[in-house]
Amino acid sequence: METPAIPIRAAPIDDLGVHHKVAGLSDRIALGFTKVLRFCADTFFARRYGHRAVVLETVAAVPGMVGATLTHLRCLRRMSDDNGWIRTLMEEAENERMHLMTFIHVAKPTLFERSVILGVQWVFYLAFFALYLVSARTAHRLVGYFEEEAVISYTHYLQELDDGRSPNVPAPAIARHYWKLPEDATLRDVILVVRADEAHHRDVNHGFASELAGLRADDRPVAPYPKHADDLRQAA
Repeated sequence: METPAIPIRAAPIDDLGVHHKVAGLSDRIALGFTKVLRFCADTFFARRYGHRAVVLETVAAVPGMVGATLTHLRCLRRMSDDNGWIRTLMEEAENERMHLMTFIHVAKPTLFERSVILGVQWVFYLAFFALYLVSARTAHRLVGYFEEEAVISYTHYLQELDDGRSPNVPAPAIARHYWKLPEDATLRDVILVVRADEAHHRDVNHGFASELAGLRADDRPVAPYPKHADDLRQAA
């Protein structure tokens, strides 16, 4: 008997434009740094979203590993429980790595891009490690803002496919296996599940940052992402 296809996950439309309102210096630093990196990515890659994904996903897989490592060490020093955060952050790092392994099959990285990856990863790893030691709250807020931008980028990538400016090629086998997609899945289906992953990481990191700031769940300030909210809904 033929196995039924598993429905493709997608972030609800109302969740695509979620933005954490800036509250204090820590959030301003995180958002400001995110905007600088967004400008660099837009300048360097323009609309080459496949290549953008390859390079940025090598960076995106770093915070979860750093956070899990330092949380693990802190819990050992304090002889305290991690409340599930170590596993959560490790799973985030693994998920981001699978995004990379998927997009390698979609957009073959050039030798120059591989060189950029080597340099950027080391710089970002050391910088994020230092930031996490100084302020874990700011580090997680930074990742939350990173993921907001990732949701926007993948939404624009979907629009590129829908408008015919990028080919909607068959989904790589590694993506079909990891997300349990049907055999006839396409790149558009892959981007939908990747975007849903990024939206989840966004909420997890903003939630952890708010928890570290001593905020209750109901006190976490979220609002439609300014400037991009309408575009996101139209492209969904």
